[in-house]
Amino acid sequence: MKIRLARPEDAAGIAQVHVDSWKTTYKGVISDDYLDQLSVEERWNRWEKRLTDPEPGEGVMVAENERGQICGFLDYGIDRETGRIGEAELYAVYLLQSEQRKGIGRRMMRQMVERLRESGYLSLMVWVLEQNPAVHFYRKLGGEELDRKQIRIGEETFTEIALHWRDIARLTI
Repeated sequence: MKIRLARPEDAAGIAQVHVDSWKTTYKGVISDDYLDQLSVEERWNRWEKRLTDPEPGEGVMVAENERGQICGFLDYGIDRETGRIGEAELYAVYLLQSEQRKGIGRRMMRQMVERLRESGYLSLMVWVLEQNPAVHFYRKLGGEELDRKQIRIGEETFTEIALHWRDIARLTI
């Protein structure tokens, strides 16, 4: 397993993982109609733009399997809620279902934290759907609940939880 910074040519692989992982992670949580409408092509365009023109302090990492195929990604940058310097946000972590529970998420988190510390970030937070099994992963890493908010996905309303690490050096990875 290789973890590295993403390049613009990775957009298609990231888009495929993004859509596939949503369909498995949120099956039975988010409506099938919504999940069936997710488009790899639409996500591909978004990821291509994101990787071609990143904002300062942001980054995307990918995990490649032994065949060189992208099987996971992690996206991070400045905290979008506060915009404060030194406060980072984990925007997304997704792995194909077949690659989960193998330590890949932890390895990507470890590399992200190293990059954040080198860039002067002090704290980290992530918004995660309450029904997402990853809530337990983040709590195991020491994330503490900071806030909750309601969001709409399709025609449904969900609760998102903000988990926070005041000191990224204390992330238990």
